[in-house]
Amino acid sequence: MSTEDAVIDLDAPPDESVGPTGNRGRRTARPWLVAGLVAAFAAGTVLGGWGVDRSREARARHERDATATLVAIPAGVDSGGVNSGGRARIEGSLAVVNAGPSPITLRSAHAESPTVLIQDLGLTRLIRPGGTGWIGVVVLFQCGDAVGTEPLSMRFSVQTADGQVREARYPVALVGSVWLERLSGMCEPR
Repeated sequence: MSTEDAVIDLDAPPDESVGPTGNRGRRTARPWLVAGLVAAFAAGTVLGGWGVDRSREARARHERDATATLVAIPAGVDSGGVNSGGRARIEGSLAVVNAGPSPITLRSAHAESPTVLIQDLGLTRLIRPGGTGWIGVVVLFQCGDAVGTEPLSMRFSVQTADGQVREARYPVALVGSVWLERLSGMCEPR
């Protein structure tokens, strides 16, 4: 054995070795491995796109179910009314329109100003999207005081389609309403 064969030169490029097939040269990637990697990448892309789409749908559904949009209008006056000590009291109805995209359950309604108090009668009402629900209210009015021309901010407690209880507000115009006509008539001296 010569001394040249026993020395390993670390600066020399590696000798092309004989592969498992007995061929001299570089090893090539197995075709099934490349196909598997491409298939995994394609599956990940498809599943990722599907997941993003489902996430967007869920977010949109959650936003829709959490929405409460109302319109409220004084709708009528039940017969009678009382004027006690300069304070007129009537029972009437309030038309509430669900202008949102999902059903809501109206739980309570309340409004207050220095001259007027409006309170619901304590009954809940399910209102479908685009539907109208009539709720009973008690309206108290301090006779002798002027009603402001600005609408009264009505506060509603509603349960939205996602099961959460939320607050919604809507301005209710008293000037020109059937409520104010009845209350004013009750306050006039006889």
